[in-house]
Amino acid sequence: MKRIVIAEDDPPSAELMCDFLTAHQYDVTLAFDGAEAVRKIEQVSPDLILLDIQMPVLDGFAVLRWLKNQPGLSAIPVAALTAYAMRGDSERILNAGFDAHIPKPVDVAALPGQLQSLLNRALSNSLR
Repeated sequence: MKRIVIAEDDPPSAELMCDFLTAHQYDVTLAFDGAEAVRKIEQVSPDLILLDIQMPVLDGFAVLRWLKNQPGLSAIPVAALTAYAMRGDSERILNAGFDAHIPKPVDVAALPGQLQSLLNRALSNSLR
């Protein structure tokens, strides 16, 4: 079972996403701010991370910068799960180093395929 850390500061949104992904056979760990996300990522060593951009303590960009400097964790795929969906936001997010931009509200029909694509890409990169 693949492990996912979701960092989302809105508890109802986090719980909804957790329930959805658990129903799709993922082992989900929740974090409600950026500092908690860092702790959970270190504890769980997930296969995939979904990060909200606007979070208290550390925002998603700060968590991503930290993650990319951690030798054992830097290859984990990270998707920005965010309400930033204006023109140019996706480009800015991808240029910052995120592997994907998943805008809110989340398209639940497309989400399982997006996550599988990220996991497949990470697996392919690790085999090189």
